[in-house]
Amino acid sequence: MISHVMVSLWHAHPGSPYVFGLVGDDQDLDFPEPMPVVGISRSAKGYCIISVYETMKTYSVEDGLTEEAVVTKLRTYQCHHLFLHNSLKNNSSGTLRWGEFGEGGLLWGECNARQQEWLDGNPIDELLFKVKELYGLDDDIPFRNVTVVSENRPRPLHLGTATQIGAIPTEGIPCLLKVLLPPHCSGLPVLYIRDLLLNPPAYEISSDIQEACRLMMSVTCSIPDFTCISSAKLVKLLELREANHVEFCKIKSMVEEILQLYRNSELRAIVELLMDPTWVATGLKVDFDTLVNECGKISCRISEIISVHGESDQKISSYPIIPNDFFEDMELLWKGRVKRIHLEDAYAEVEKAADALSLAITEDFLPIISRIRATMAPLGGTKGEILYAREHGAVWFKGKRFVPTVWAGTAGEEQIKHLRPALDSKGKKVGEEWFTTMRVEDAIARYHEASAKAKSRVLELLRGLSSELLSKINILIFASVLNVIAKSLFSHVSEGRRRNWIFPTITQFNKCQDTEALEGTEGMKIIGLSPYWFDAARGTGVQNTVDMQSMFLLTGPNGGGKSSLLRSLCAAALLGMCGFMVPAESAVIPHFDSIMLHMKSYDSPADGKSSFQIEMSEIRSLITGATSSSLVLIDEICRGTETAKGTCIAGSVIETLDAIGCLGIVSTHLHGIFDLPLKIKKTVYKAMGAEYVDGQPIPTWKLIDGVCKESLAFETAQREGIPEILIQRAEEFYNSAYGNQIPRKKDQIRPLCSDIDLNSTDKSSDQLNGTRQIALESSTKLMHRIGISSKKLEDAICLICEKKLIELYKMKNPSEMAMVNCVLIAAREQPAPSTIGASSVYIMLRPDKKLYVGQTDDLEGRVRAHRLKEGMENASFLYFLVSGKSIACQLETLLINQLPNYGFQLTNVADGKHRNFGTTNLSPEPSTALR
Repeated sequence: MISHVMVSLWHAHPGSPYVFGLVGDDQDLDFPEPMPVVGISRSAKGYCIISVYETMKTYSVEDGLTEEAVVTKLRTYQCHHLFLHNSLKNNSSGTLRWGEFGEGGLLWGECNARQQEWLDGNPIDELLFKVKELYGLDDDIPFRNVTVVSENRPRPLHLGTATQIGAIPTEGIPCLLKVLLPPHCSGLPVLYIRDLLLNPPAYEISSDIQEACRLMMSVTCSIPDFTCISSAKLVKLLELREANHVEFCKIKSMVEEILQLYRNSELRAIVELLMDPTWVATGLKVDFDTLVNECGKISCRISEIISVHGESDQKISSYPIIPNDFFEDMELLWKGRVKRIHLEDAYAEVEKAADALSLAITEDFLPIISRIRATMAPLGGTKGEILYAREHGAVWFKGKRFVPTVWAGTAGEEQIKHLRPALDSKGKKVGEEWFTTMRVEDAIARYHEASAKAKSRVLELLRGLSSELLSKINILIFASVLNVIAKSLFSHVSEGRRRNWIFPTITQFNKCQDTEALEGTEGMKIIGLSPYWFDAARGTGVQNTVDMQSMFLLTGPNGGGKSSLLRSLCAAALLGMCGFMVPAESAVIPHFDSIMLHMKSYDSPADGKSSFQIEMSEIRSLITGATSSSLVLIDEICRGTETAKGTCIAGSVIETLDAIGCLGIVSTHLHGIFDLPLKIKKTVYKAMGAEYVDGQPIPTWKLIDGVCKESLAFETAQREGIPEILIQRAEEFYNSAYGNQIPRKKDQIRPLCSDIDLNSTDKSSDQLNGTRQIALESSTKLMHRIGISSKKLEDAICLICEKKLIELYKMKNPSEMAMVNCVLIAAREQPAPSTIGASSVYIMLRPDKKLYVGQTDDLEGRVRAHRLKEGMENASFLYFLVSGKSIACQLETLLINQLPNYGFQLTNVADGKHRNFGTTNLSPEPSTALR
């Protein structure tokens, strides 16, 4: 007996993804993002990191990095192998304890905790040689350099900066990544946003990203769902010829979405703006027309080979006497994957073998079963059955073999003589009740052979298509990353609109055009700044105005909001530099060459360093890396040492930053700084305000001018549950030691301080364009397939709703009111960001030809919720926007009650009875009106 077993192996690990058997599978499986082989060296510019991806056959080089930046990259991108160049050993001590921060060093500690090997010679050549050796590659296999060099690209974020704003998720820190995208957006888009934050783009790229986002905000047509495929997965599957029909369908969707962006006038400008950001992300320079043309060719070629829509000429074989599971298990392994036209002879052979099997089973088994049922079953005797033995890939007779007392030449007498025990693939009896015949076994073997040949032909076609598309791999990589970027930005704009964020004005240093807004200097001004972790749309969080032309020396009480202000300002500046929306009412943000945030430090026992040593190492990195085009933010400087010397170090740091001329904030509780003979020219004093309410000091969390020397330490300790007796004793100590320095109570919180006028600048936000009448060609085709006339449905919607709107607005002249503009959301599409927060009425076009009418202020969420229901994955929608939820509710009920009069079937007719309007026919003869 021939046993049919499908073997499908899928093995992949990040260092060396290896796949085998996926081409014969019928599902899309996860593919881990590959880990690079990393090499670190030292050059005249600073540290250099080389990343090599064996999967992609690419490498990139980043030079001039700080030690902090290299450590950030090592923490973010886990490497498969780490190589260190001998140039790192060239330090003053001549030992291996190298590092920018002295003996031990941050980078030394990071690398010492990992397995690593040492390199000599040319770092790039040696590392590529090691990679080929590790993966068993031939010496002549080329690796492509994907480095995009830009002289004015900002420096990567330091590790401390990235963790303190949640660009790298850190416990206890509000995660910036989580507020930039909707909760349902995950995977590759999140990775792209993270990488952009950690490695801010050059001014030209950030400008393109922001302009694309601005256009996304005003788009009124539906947008693609954006199929995101890992470019590493694409390369590996096509290179190994293991892409299956599911993957080819995804590739086809991906390239068709590029074509959809190109064909739509609203979306074309967006995709053109995203060409350069995609170039930076891939290292591939692709012409826009070339991309479109090649995507069209790829789509056509896949359509020629792959069965995309499940053609009806590939139905599974079916015979009444044979269990359906048998044919499903055999034929689902290859049917429905490629078009039948490419293997008609294979289909014919399988169908002929299936007919022969059905005939053999009918003639050899059916007479026996019929006789048994007629003679034994009524008496409660043995029943015979034809069953599918899945483990053995066979259809056999199951029942007890017996010799009846009288056959008398009846049907089945001859057939039972030919029964023989069923055997497994090793020739052993399967059991006492399983039987077959030689004729049936021959028919099963013939059917298996025909199916195996058909499957082999299918796999051959799929592998051939992989080889064809491999020649266009650069286009596919570019298209896949472009789709990821587009989805990332559309999702960000949707979330930013929901949170009431705005687009800032990004300026270049020495190229500032908006001199009036910046008062003639290259400064930063953010009005209505909110903490990014608060939802401004819900009215949470205190807003601040930051008008920064120089360094701020910031004081304020405990819990007054100093740390929150620094974290919020850092995030807003970084978001603006990347081209994203920011949590503010308006903003002018320079394109800094670096953003550095230092907050609290902890000790490092592994390196033998105290928290103050760690703090000094980080501040040294900040000072040495700062320029007049940098943003430097230091929270509670020198908190880890004794007050007198800490105050003096802090004063010296402030003088240094003032001389550099960078923008930033240094916050402190070391009020002795103001008694030092500071030589500062530009630094101004700012404070976090507080006021007395019923005799109790309450922080306002507002940034104001001046100095605040009150810490509210006793009040803070009391609020946190410190015993009253302990606090009283602390106050006695304080009065004894500092009594002559205590200011009068009325001046305690705000000496020499004045509030900044928070209303000095009008709120500026982008106004969304109204909806438009879109072309209905795709809508007509779509609804024709499900038996609905698009013209009839849209005419009915307009007739019903426009008459009601005239009544609601009490307009005598209908031309005074905007028309109802229906927008189609086809399968694999989603509503534009302009629908976020807007009231809409929608009609879901179900596969069963019935309609569902609803209204919402969250169309994107409602569409996603409907499509999560079984059978509704590809549901389409028509929608139109209205001014307000009340009107939307009325029009929803009106449509529910009126659309059936125009010949449409609804699933939620009962919903129309929930309100007392919409029950009167607006047109006495609906069928005539639409005829």
